[in-house]
Amino acid sequence: MLDRRTFLSRAAGATLGAAAGQLGLGRRAFGDESELPMPCPPSAWRKHGTVLEVTEPWEHGFIQNFTSPVEVLDDGRWRLWYSAVGGRSSYTIAYAEGRSGEPMKKFPAQLTPGEPGDGPFAVGHLPDGWRPTQVVHVPLLNGKHRIYFWAHGRGILRYLAADSDDGRRYRVVDPHRPVLYHPNDRAAHGVPSPDGVMLVRQVSPDRPADEPQAPARLISNDATNIYQLSDGTFEMYSVALISVPKEDPAYMPHDNAPGLLRVIDRYTSEDGLRFGTRNRVIQRDANDFVDQQFYHLAVTYTPRGRVGMLGHYRVQAQTMDLEWCFSTDGLKWHRPVRSAWLPRGDSTQPDSYGIYPPSHLVHRDGRYHLFYSAVNSAHNGKHSHGPSRSLVMYATADSIWA
Repeated sequence: MLDRRTFLSRAAGATLGAAAGQLGLGRRAFGDESELPMPCPPSAWRKHGTVLEVTEPWEHGFIQNFTSPVEVLDDGRWRLWYSAVGGRSSYTIAYAEGRSGEPMKKFPAQLTPGEPGDGPFAVGHLPDGWRPTQVVHVPLLNGKHRIYFWAHGRGILRYLAADSDDGRRYRVVDPHRPVLYHPNDRAAHGVPSPDGVMLVRQVSPDRPADEPQAPARLISNDATNIYQLSDGTFEMYSVALISVPKEDPAYMPHDNAPGLLRVIDRYTSEDGLRFGTRNRVIQRDANDFVDQQFYHLAVTYTPRGRVGMLGHYRVQAQTMDLEWCFSTDGLKWHRPVRSAWLPRGDSTQPDSYGIYPPSHLVHRDGRYHLFYSAVNSAHNGKHSHGPSRSLVMYATADSIWA
């Protein structure tokens, strides 16, 4: 267990490194890359309050648009993809349409184990009892549509793809051969991840005979963003887990996963269904605090390169912030600031404990728009500023560059 004195002494060097980055001194480390862009300051963001909150019984008290896209519609309207996350047995996905600051119309997914229904948003070929969350909608370059989501069920925790010709009726491609597996999925039981993590050592007796075991390279945590690139290929950013022993300073006993560290991996694929290449792209280094972990990476593609909204998770405080980072190729990521890009609110605000981004920023009408999930409770659920809430808030910036 990490005592307070050890924690503070080991963090001191990281504090100096982070401060240097905030002053711009860290740019010297880039060498001939010293002209890499820098972010706008946190003060450039303007918050506009809550834009989507719980109004329907099927939302079960909590919603989020974490990893989900925001899309531009006509007449100043938006489409916000989101998830209802009040309880695992009631998880579902949906989208809402309307203008910011006005009530939005909500369209929950109609889930069926057979063919998809004929509603505005239907998902078929999803086995009974499997509940979707963290939906990502990708308009494919061939004119068709695809959604990805994490499915939760008895022994099930896997990342599925579902395709559609019309953007309304989606069919799960193959529930038994998913894009990714969480270590708690029945097909991953007894299989170590590439980093040696194996949460359940015994092979699951509930895995059907026609369902293969998970390949080690596809075992990941459940915060995932996926994109189709201009050449038609796909890249995906997900979270790998690394085990640490109790005597390691990074072991945090009050975390919901005390012996595990979260880092970011990048995967690539030709078709967005079978991912082969996997690279570690972000992990803690000597300039980070000992309790620093990385919960997600959401990417916005710009003419200059990829701007990342990195899940800056401080485990000691159980807070979640957005950290700005930048890459020209998706493999080498530069983190010049290493602190919150969009400030969390005070204890009276819905975003007092955590800010979780959608899949990307939107540039519209000369401004950058960020619709984000706001939470007022610690990540481990042991503390909150008032009754726990999860909803969608909205912020804008005239520019994301310094």
